[in-house]
Amino acid sequence: MKKDKLNFFVNGAITPTFIAESISNHSSKKNIGAHDIFLGQVRNDQIQNQEVIAIEYSIHEQMANAKLTEIREVMFQKYSLNCLHIHHSVGKVNAGEICLFVFVSSMHRKDALDACRDLVEIIKKEIPIFGKEIFIDDTFVWKENKF
Repeated sequence: MKKDKLNFFVNGAITPTFIAESISNHSSKKNIGAHDIFLGQVRNDQIQNQEVIAIEYSIHEQMANAKLTEIREVMFQKYSLNCLHIHHSVGKVNAGEICLFVFVSSMHRKDALDACRDLVEIIKKEIPIFGKEIFIDDTFVWKENKF
């Protein structure tokens, strides 16, 4: 049986409603004892004496989805997890809005906490996601991830 291809990307910002619904959907899963959540938010950094008002994310979709699927499988092998969800924005996300939502569930807190932290670091280092930090005058610089 062929597995459906996973898509980890959403257009625009990840809304509080989407996050709340994702959490709520897990209340019926009685074998979960811990959740850990990471929310990445766009900052209004100062770069070259200009304020960042948004980041416009672009990806190599096929490559990024394949790599995230592979990483997801590794996380399930490495940690005792019940659920693992990854959502990253594509397109323009304004300062103050959420651009990354990682949601990990397990029977015990250690696996959820460790897996979430590990996963976020891997996403930042290995996934082909590119960001243009946009200034108020519509000029931009390419974002550099800081580890």
